[in-house]
Amino acid sequence: MTTNTATATPALQVRADRAVGLWLLICAAMILAMAVIGAITRLTESGLSIMEWAPLAGALPPLSEGEWQRVFALYQQIPEYQEINRGMSLAEFKTIFWWEYIHRLWGRLIGVVFALPFIWFLLRGRLRRDLVPHLVAMFILGGLQGALGWYMVASGFAARTDVSQYRLVAHLAAATAIYAYILWVAIGLLVPNPAPSRDTRAPGLRRLLAGFAGLVALTMAAGGFVAGLDAGFIYNTFPLMDGRLVPADYADLQPWIANLFENVAAVQFNHRALAILTAGAVIGIWLHARRLDLAPQARTACAWVLAMTAGQFALGVAALLLVVPVWLGALHQAGAFVLLGLSLYALRVLQPVATR
Repeated sequence: MTTNTATATPALQVRADRAVGLWLLICAAMILAMAVIGAITRLTESGLSIMEWAPLAGALPPLSEGEWQRVFALYQQIPEYQEINRGMSLAEFKTIFWWEYIHRLWGRLIGVVFALPFIWFLLRGRLRRDLVPHLVAMFILGGLQGALGWYMVASGFAARTDVSQYRLVAHLAAATAIYAYILWVAIGLLVPNPAPSRDTRAPGLRRLLAGFAGLVALTMAAGGFVAGLDAGFIYNTFPLMDGRLVPADYADLQPWIANLFENVAAVQFNHRALAILTAGAVIGIWLHARRLDLAPQARTACAWVLAMTAGQFALGVAALLLVVPVWLGALHQAGAFVLLGLSLYALRVLQPVATR
């Protein structure tokens, strides 16, 4: 039976919103998993193993020995093979191929998991009218993200042995934005009427949390430059870098602005500094929240943000000290997305009236 949300009873509308919210939450979780797979792909140097972009035909891996030889021959033409992996066997190539293939396949799966329920909810009349433009925008952004991923990969086929750190950060930032967009809408549907806080200073806390969420996103982007330049494999001490608070080669490049994006010492230092700033900010926000008369849900959300920030900071330091093992680097990537998600949740439950 088709339900029209324009005439649905409040109980039916709540159930429809909850179903849509859970579906979007699954999509957000899949994007988080995609980011983790992407981190593994980067850390295993697997991202340049597929030289073709075939959105439909590329869903199938090589199915014959001849096809494996063909894709391997394509890989042997690029600088990464010729300068770093020359002499790699077909079996070794398959190892890096599978990580990139899984990364791309998971992206296609996200598209299917988003598109099919969207069509079903739309045909069944389960979607609010004001929600439809947001969902269409999410789908379009997802498609553009796939194209941006290929644009990033293509940067490593000519004069480089890896991808451009600028394009990698753009790809990460786009994934972060889509994840935050979907999660924000999902939480609004799942928690439509959070208990209002009785303290008149609560709006100020919301502004602080909004700034904190932006700081988390900025720190994630800075981490993208660390990954893009392999900057996590040097200065593997904390809190000092080669015995100094600020590394001696922080400003070696000219013009000076290039250091922020191309100097491995500066890139790692900036990520550290932003992480420390984030940790300090959340402590201040939590102490401020304790003094306010907040609803229990909002108070708990602020505590979760504090705890996750501490855990994420510890993961980052551990990854640095252990010279970024793949599993720990992937876990640190996951932690960043979880922290951003908890920040958005705290913002939502501090909002007396949901905004969709």
